Amino acid sequence: MDFKRAFRVWQRNATVYKKLYRSSLTLNFFEPMLYLIALGYGLGGFIKEINGMTYIEFIAPGIIMSSAMFAACYECTYGTYVRMVYQKTFDAILATPITFNELILGELLWGATKSLIYGTVIILVISLFGLVKSSYVVFLIPLILMCGLIFASLSLIATAIVPGIDSFNYFYTLILTPLFLFSGIFFPLEDMPEIVIKLSQANPLMHLVNISRAFCYGKIPYSFIYDLIVIVIYLFVLAPFPFILLKKRYVL
Repeated sequence: MDFKRAFRVWQRNATVYKKLYRSSLTLNFFEPMLYLIALGYGLGGFIKEINGMTYIEFIAPGIIMSSAMFAACYECTYGTYVRMVYQKTFDAILATPITFNELILGELLWGATKSLIYGTVIILVISLFGLVKSSYVVFLIPLILMCGLIFASLSLIATAIVPGIDSFNYFYTLILTPLFLFSGIFFPLEDMPEIVIKLSQANPLMHLVNISRAFCYGKIPYSFIYDLIVIVIYLFVLAPFPFILLKKRYVL
């Protein structure tokens, strides 16, 4: 596999994005800011503290990770599907010396880049709110990239198996929404029923949120290494499937 060729796929997507970034960035930025302001200050007015933090301090690190997650997912579901099926971009790229695996690697890297863009913007915004209180926040950059790669992989898997573009509704409603709601962003999971606590251990977003809080406030919990190990496992376990499943779909 030639990484320079994969980079050309990334570069092609980045060039297209440059023409649309103003509207795209604004729309994708608006929703997480609503959560931060409406819930952080609105609902936060009725909640004194959670784990020694104000409510907006509690949710802000999670909003960073959820923004990164959804950025990768939107790009590698609808974006990739449109390029593959409707625009025939895949056909055009594969008419060049670029191989299918290099094409998919470029898509993965672009999904992770979209995560980095939106996650970094949210970091800057919460910094203006005074919600970043540790120099460890710089480590959020590689964490966001890991988040992007995990959910870009998961999204490309969904893209490989959906029968049509409308079927992404199932992916977002039945998979991403539960991952989002039960990730510990908006409330501590330790007060939930035992079955929810156990199931949440399989939620990669929960582990990303835990690490994000540690970096934002400089308080590294005992579970930090465990959370990091789970994230790395997800990276390696999911990595082969976009290449295998998308190639199978494309050939069929």
